Amino acid sequence: MNETTFVSGAVRIVVPASSANLGPGFDSIGLALAVHDELIAMVTNDVGIKVDVEGEGAGIVSTDESNLVVRAMNRGFEAMNAKPAGFILKCRNAIPHGRGLGSSASAVIGGLAMARSLVEGGETLLPDSDILNIALEFENHPDNLSAALYGGFNISWLHNAEIAGAVQPIVHPDVVPIVLIPPHELATTQARGVLPEQVHRSAACHNLSRTGLLVYAISHDPKLLLEATSDQLHQDARAHVYPETSTIILQLRAKNIAAMASGAGPAVLLLVDRNEVHELEDALSVVPDEWTRIAVPIDFEGVRALPLPV
Repeated sequence: MNETTFVSGAVRIVVPASSANLGPGFDSIGLALAVHDELIAMVTNDVGIKVDVEGEGAGIVSTDESNLVVRAMNRGFEAMNAKPAGFILKCRNAIPHGRGLGSSASAVIGGLAMARSLVEGGETLLPDSDILNIALEFENHPDNLSAALYGGFNISWLHNAEIAGAVQPIVHPDVVPIVLIPPHELATTQARGVLPEQVHRSAACHNLSRTGLLVYAISHDPKLLLEATSDQLHQDARAHVYPETSTIILQLRAKNIAAMASGAGPAVLLLVDRNEVHELEDALSVVPDEWTRIAVPIDFEGVRALPLPV
């Protein structure tokens, strides 16, 4: 077996945020958003790791082997039979934690991509399809993972409950995402824990039809986004764990705005026709002042290596 060769010097990886579900597409649809975490790392001859975190999660997330990016990097090295003595990692985080914007998925995808980029020939040893499926060991649904990996609008699935696949339909140029971010967090485990084990057949049929419509609306006709983002499977069941989020969604949808929980919440995602953005100001008066409102472009590139800043 040939000995692994690591690249010399530092590598820079950026990975986008993501919003999952988009209303009806529970655990199967994701959209990459142009808010990015940045990772810079270098393999060292010294045994052990050194981790520094800036921005979101600084002083809170771990800086040892239990750090999620570090765990993903180590799993990526393992998949390539690579064994660095140690490495230095710097995380500059911009993706809010605990808001439903895919921060953990981005950490996993970013860490795996970083490991690949630190190994000579890593693109061959660890292709994107392998990264997506290894990432399932950290999160067992591929919606945020595929968006962070591939960018754009993703439809993902699991074959035999274990092998992930994803495709990226086109996105109409008039689709504009707007994210409303509360100051408080909500643990994804809590939001998933309140979901029922069984749903009514009418709710399942409702979401199946709207999910198909959502693909058409995003790709071809943004004017259908309000109907296409209607959900009866998960948002009502979660209303009591994010009451403010639920109220905002109901108020905005009553004003004909396609509003939905971003992933497990509590952030709210709006999908707006570019030609109607100027009409939003009055409608957004229902959003509390302490919430952040940002129009976020779609990230169509996904995780990638970039040159180090000069």
